Amino acid sequence: MKRLLIAPSVLVLAAGLAAQTPQRGQQPAVPSAAPAAPAADALRPIHIYIRAGLKSHGEGQHDYPQFLADWSKILTDHGALVDGGLHFPDARELADTDVMVMYKGDAGYMTADEKAIAETYVKRGGGFVLFHDTLCGDDPTYMASLVGGAKKHGEVNFSAGEIKYTIVDKESPIMKGMSDFSIQDEAFFKMTWADNPKIHVLATAPMPNTQGAGDHVGEVVPQIWTYEHTLFGGQPSRAFVWMQGHTYANFSRPDVQNMILRGIAWTAKAPIDTLVNGKAPQRGGGRGRRGGGGL
Repeated sequence: MKRLLIAPSVLVLAAGLAAQTPQRGQQPAVPSAAPAAPAADALRPIHIYIRAGLKSHGEGQHDYPQFLADWSKILTDHGALVDGGLHFPDARELADTDVMVMYKGDAGYMTADEKAIAETYVKRGGGFVLFHDTLCGDDPTYMASLVGGAKKHGEVNFSAGEIKYTIVDKESPIMKGMSDFSIQDEAFFKMTWADNPKIHVLATAPMPNTQGAGDHVGEVVPQIWTYEHTLFGGQPSRAFVWMQGHTYANFSRPDVQNMILRGIAWTAKAPIDTLVNGKAPQRGGGRGRRGGGGL
């Protein structure tokens, strides 16, 4: 008689299929929920997607494309893994993202599909870092539910001038080494705030004395905050917001830059100085390495 030879790989495949096939009287296995994204740590780079937009203001203001170029390099040089674009990312682009950094005018305007992508991202624990009028849109209540606060497009709710910060949480690791300071920029009032949970305020500033501020001159409004929340059925998510960025040069201040790097690391649930102290991995071939030089 001839013996039938069966490859071991076929036996393994058959065993796997048998394990997945319910026996009589046995209920089919229910697929488990998608696992939460792994928290970034020293062994895994923080994965960042930069959502930028087209430039919308004059020279030196709201320079979203320049931010995409500059901060792609800054974050890469500090050890992050960076992607980005001038479009809202799709689910594939966010699959491994820890933090979506957003600097784009009126980013609160989102289609139903974009909201669905954002909510799926948040439910698996993805976080947001936002600047300036990224907070603006047609539905500030919805935007506030994701990042803690937002403002309504079309209202006079901004005042440009000297922003005098008072750091109200000097113990926050995000604000490490910082003291009260001032910059020339733009701040918002008439904000819509998330109610449950509320934001955690890191710094406030009074509204500058400009004509646009009207009766809101001197009103003290949060300018830097964090937000932690959990959408129903999801994992905990974080957001960090710095309300300024009207004047693009302010992103280059060393104290502000380090604050942003710490804010991104906090949002990613990574050690707070992961990016401040991080360095890009060494790459490149050389003589003496296989394929890097002559034999």
